Formats: sequence, C-alpha cells, structure tokens
Amino acid sequence: MRILAEHHVQLLDPSELMRPEPSFADKNPSKFRDYSVDTSDPLKERVRQTYRQMHLNQTVDFVKGRREHWLKFNTIRMTVREALEKLNDLVDESDPDLDLPNIIHAFQAAERARAEFPEQDWLHLTALIHDLGKIMAFYGEPQWAVVGDTFAVGCRWGDSIVYREESFEGNPDGDNPAYNTELGIYQPNCGVDNLLMSWGHDEYMYSVLKHNKTKLPHVACNIIRFHSFYPWHNGGDYKHLEAPQDAETKKWVLIFNRYDLYTKSEVVPDIEALWPYYQTLIDKYLPGVLEF
Repeated sequence: MRILAEHHVQLLDPSELMRPEPSFADKNPSKFRDYSVDTSDPLKERVRQTYRQMHLNQTVDFVKGRREHWLKFNTIRMTVREALEKLNDLVDESDPDLDLPNIIHAFQAAERARAEFPEQDWLHLTALIHDLGKIMAFYGEPQWAVVGDTFAVGCRWGDSIVYREESFEGNPDGDNPAYNTELGIYQPNCGVDNLLMSWGHDEYMYSVLKHNKTKLPHVACNIIRFHSFYPWHNGGDYKHLEAPQDAETKKWVLIFNRYDLYTKSEVVPDIEALWPYYQTLIDKYLPGVLEF
C-alpha cells in the first residue's frame, strides 16, 4: 500500500480523505465524500482496501508486537524541526485536489489554532506536531498501521467503525471470547487512557512525547493520541468505557479536529517567517534531540 519514489513516501490517509462528518462541517455536507463501496472508483477502492487490511490485521497480538518494536525508541534521533522537515518528503494524498507536503498542512493547522486561541501556545504546538508519528512510513511500517481511523482492540469493535460490517471478517479477535464482548479485557468506565488502541501514528507520537518527557500538558498528548479515534469522539461508541475525565479530552479533540480537517487549502503559509515563533514553543515544550 505504500508507494516509494526516490526519497518520497506517499500516503493516502483515509481518516482525512473521507472526512468530514456533517458535525464537523464548515461547508455544505453534500460536498463531502462518503464510505460507500464503489469498486469502479479507484480512490474509494483504495481507501476500502486500506481499511480491510487494517481491520483484518490489527489484533491485540499485532498491537502488542508493534508497541514492542517501536516503543524501544531506537529508530532515529531527530529534533522536532528535523522531523517536521522530513515530512516535506511525505505527500499525504488525503485530498486529490491538493498535492501539498505534510509540513504545510502542519503549519496551516497550527496557525488556525493560534488564531482561535492566541493565549494557548501549547495548542499551537500540538497542531504543528500532531502528524509527526507518520514518520513510521519511512521505516517500513505499512500504510494501514500508520494512518486511518483508530479503534480499541481487546473488546467488541465499535458499531460506527467504517466498513464495520464486512472488513473485520477473518480477524481472529472476533472469535476470541476474551476479546469479542462489550467489555473484553477492560473494566466499565476504565477511561480511554487505559484502552489498547490500534497501532498508528497517533499512538506512536503520544508515546514519543511521553518518552521524551514533553512539558506539553497531558490533554495535548491526548489530543494527539485520540485525534483519529472517530468511533469514540464522533461515532458515540465506547461510552461504557469512558471515565468522567474523558469529557475534557473529547472537548479538546473536537476543537482540534476543526484545524486538522479544515485547514487544507492552496494558501501556503510562509513557513520560514513562522519558524522563529514555533521554535520558541519547541524549546519550551519539546526541546533538543528526541528519540523516535
């Protein structure tokens, strides 16, 4: 699913491509894409196949294996700026009408957060770095384990997961009585912080932040960790696993997703002019060389 071209990696992130739901809408919902199956549409079919591979392969054992692999944090050492600039080589085919590197989207999202919440500098940096976990794509991770909507493993799959009816067929967790009930391996109201999430760039970057002892507030880390957890924050699934403090996380994730989903445009920010401000935030919250 991953396309390598010289030093470039092209990713189709279906979590962004097929969004937004009307509840996030800034424009007429009739213009939005949907998750209907149309095998004659190459883009829709590629999205469907990405989710098919994800839902077939993302099991409890798979997730534990990827955590064991990646959470040694011995893949590469980089500063935040170096990691962001590496995203220049990652063209996210989320929008077929635009062909912009991820770093441009990162600055677009950050600047929108800055405009709406000028005093919340932690949110500006959160928006800037939210997709840094996608660097896994440069180091051999398949697309379906990097991008797309996330979900909890170890319990019954949420009803609102895209392609839910057919794409999990063959996933062994569905036949495992330890994992296929409403609660599965969890306790009621255990909190989303305690869920074992499907593996992707969200969970990886959250872990990178914690490993490198970021000074960003915990809610910022949770925005990054759960921004693709659409079955929870938009679909209404997993309520029986929520804890009271999750309401604050959900509030900020929904705010953040406006910047993530609606900032893609042909207006390219002056990144060089913006670097000094964002470098001060990096120095404040996530300084130095990080272990990825």
